[in-house]
Amino acid sequence: MRLFATVIFIASSIYCAVPASAADGECQSGALDNRYCDRDRDLVADLPIDQDDWLDPSVLIFSFTPVEDPAVYEQVWEGFIDHLEKTTGKRIIFFPVQSYAAQYEAMRSGRLHIGGINTGGTPVAVNCAGFVPFAMMAAEDGSYGYEMEIIVPADSDIQSPSDLQGKTLAFTSPTSNSGFKAPSAILNAEFDLVAEENFESVYSGKHDNSILGVSNGDYEAAAVANSVLGRMVDREVIEPSSIRSIYRSQTFPTTAFGRAYNLHPEVAALVEQAFFTFDWDGSELETEFADEDRFVSIQYKSDWQVIRTIDTANGVSYDCR
Repeated sequence: MRLFATVIFIASSIYCAVPASAADGECQSGALDNRYCDRDRDLVADLPIDQDDWLDPSVLIFSFTPVEDPAVYEQVWEGFIDHLEKTTGKRIIFFPVQSYAAQYEAMRSGRLHIGGINTGGTPVAVNCAGFVPFAMMAAEDGSYGYEMEIIVPADSDIQSPSDLQGKTLAFTSPTSNSGFKAPSAILNAEFDLVAEENFESVYSGKHDNSILGVSNGDYEAAAVANSVLGRMVDREVIEPSSIRSIYRSQTFPTTAFGRAYNLHPEVAALVEQAFFTFDWDGSELETEFADEDRFVSIQYKSDWQVIRTIDTANGVSYDCR
């Protein structure tokens, strides 16, 4: 009964309160692209006032951040997608994106409606693509997050980040928090190391590429998310003895799950309901994400503050092109 009441509250608040609040005051965009408004100052795009701008497609497109093999994750998400279809009454298609940029552009253009966006890319998706985060995976005790680790081959002579001087470090993508933004800020602030001045850098494209590269000896070092590393070890994709960690960061929020800002509020409410009512017990999600067993509610303004701080330290601006 309590869960039902919560769902009804979510549905009514999205359907009634948001349009009403959006009518108050002038459109303010803040850091958002000027196509969006943020009248309630929660740093995410408001639902458009004009109902003609609301999206209510017969088919909803869902994607998961392209950190690992998309074919693997299509199967992992199959049970959740079935639940999403039953909850929303709509057909759901899994969209196996190959790059972060493709995912953001798909949502910005209205071709992607629901997605899991990587931690560092969430501010880009929020500001440039109208992404509205509302959920994140968490453990039974409510804890969540992951750390950035710098890894090297097990037999490497690199013992600490200071030893990266004159070496080559693999990043994943400029939008990745653990794969670029956090290590760039940390190496500069804590070790006085700057890419292309003190060490060379390459981009692997994805965390699994970086991890495999270090494991196989193709990269001297790589900055990765240890959540991805753990899953690859669990799936026996790499031998844990083939790598060694030389740095571990503070804990960061993990993948943000959300929807397009202009999704019809009744549909948006059902999408959120599906996340918070999904039964993880015995699911492929429970098997793959062994440390998590639920989705918890998040607030972009507060939960992603540390990520925006890292962006500021790196001189990142959310220029949408």
